[in-house]
Amino acid sequence: MQLLKDRIRKDGKIKEGNVLKVDSFLNHQMDVKLFKEIGKEFKKRFADCEINKIVTIEASGIGIACVVAECFDVPVVFAKKNKTKNIAGDVYTSRVESFTHGRIYDIIVAKEFLGKDDKVLLIDDFLANGKALEGLAELIEKAGAELVGAGIVIEKGFQRGGDEIRKKGIRLESLAIIESMDEKTKTIIFRDDD
Repeated sequence: MQLLKDRIRKDGKIKEGNVLKVDSFLNHQMDVKLFKEIGKEFKKRFADCEINKIVTIEASGIGIACVVAECFDVPVVFAKKNKTKNIAGDVYTSRVESFTHGRIYDIIVAKEFLGKDDKVLLIDDFLANGKALEGLAELIEKAGAELVGAGIVIEKGFQRGGDEIRKKGIRLESLAIIESMDEKTKTIIFRDDD
């Protein structure tokens, strides 16, 4: 998705430790016009699939998932990272290690919002080591729902997450796959660059 790649090159900031900050347009301040284009692209890429629910993980995936869900005309369910008083009753849980935060979280979805009749598309902003997607996929499996695929806005192709997810047989559609990025020269190379 060239629009996204151009925006990453223009406004993304490469930080030490293979960190790409895109918080000016993707996951802190959100460019809703860009999100609409992202939603249309995921709708196009998954047009051959029956989907009745979008699932993501809090917090930075929620905005994108909402716009994607609007394109599919389906609801969004987001996995919470902590059990709260307003999640009552039975829940599905999974453990997730966050590359960005360097922590392990228990993610939680109330059983009333995910079940065997659901055909789920996972949506998230980043894919690095793949642990968030693996945790979400585990929740879908525990619910007896069907995992249709996963849509990722930015995949770090130089990290193992995408390969691991694909090895598991999960259909993965990433809109921008970064092959390399250099903090010193501020250059980003995408997988399909010529």
